[in-house]
Amino acid sequence: MTTLDPAQADRFARLALAGLDREYPYKPMHTLRGPQDLRPPRATHPAFFGCFDWHSSVHSHWLLLRLLRLHPDLPSAPAIRACLAAHLTAANLAAEADYFTPRDNHGFERMYGWAWALRLAAELQSWNDPQVQVWAKNLSPLEQRLVALTEEYLPRLTYPVRTGTHSDTAFALAQILDYARTVGNAPLAQLITRRARDYYLADRDYPVNYEPSGEDFFSPGLNVADLLRRVLPPDEFSRWLDVYLPGLRTGQLGAWGAPAMVSDLADGRIVHLIGLNLTRAWTMRGIATALSAADPRRAALETSAQNHAAAGLGGVFSGHYEGEHWLATFAVYWLSQAGSSGAVASSP
Repeated sequence: MTTLDPAQADRFARLALAGLDREYPYKPMHTLRGPQDLRPPRATHPAFFGCFDWHSSVHSHWLLLRLLRLHPDLPSAPAIRACLAAHLTAANLAAEADYFTPRDNHGFERMYGWAWALRLAAELQSWNDPQVQVWAKNLSPLEQRLVALTEEYLPRLTYPVRTGTHSDTAFALAQILDYARTVGNAPLAQLITRRARDYYLADRDYPVNYEPSGEDFFSPGLNVADLLRRVLPPDEFSRWLDVYLPGLRTGQLGAWGAPAMVSDLADGRIVHLIGLNLTRAWTMRGIATALSAADPRRAALETSAQNHAAAGLGGVFSGHYEGEHWLATFAVYWLSQAGSSGAVASSP
């Protein structure tokens, strides 16, 4: 449940490849400023037009790149390179960056899509492959635009968004912090660290049993802890965790102790709960890595993480595009241990 072999990697890659050039069905999420904005997805987002929505397209590109890094000899490797080369052109990505120029578009995909785009940027910059370095250069205008928007937005965000879906602040901050540390952007890392402390350091007695909501693909409570294990020194994090989850030392995980039940894999919202099981798994694993091997909380988290991962992985290949256009990314994030060390993994 914690390894990614070449056969698995190839299956996940082919699932993503099947969606990246699939323009419809598509869910646009932009503001229409006039009839000129009524354009097909490919015209509006020439790089990220597939996979039902912009963020799913972005993180599917990340999935393909990560699999190619970890398993460069996959049978699907030529198709992966061809797809990425066609999408990640300088012209396409300049258009994606320009999309964020109008003020009405500054909030587009804030901050979930931004987080995945910056994780993609970090992955590109972490691999010294000549073709990949071209793609990294091409992505730079969009990358810099999103960094600037993040730096402008966080000082204005008085309260964090706590939700089990896209707009959750803690998830985005964790991903963007990993990006900042990977590429060496110290001011951005310092901003996120400061805001994470502002938003969450005083949290106490998290109400675990209020989760999940019926359409969650995140645990907002676990996202907070997974962020703060990146931010706080180990001793401080351990003390904070005792206050945040006081029952954890005796193995009391409440609603986090069992995977979420998913009643309908063909319902685009209910299938979010498959993603919840996978994100619970990776956040619990991340939290556990910040604790000593002898810490009793670690064993409880690791056991629950494995149970959640098994439940989540079983729902990725459902035959329903409602889940298949995005769930492979979450599976690969878990299986390739992305984010576990607080930075992008090294190339083999």
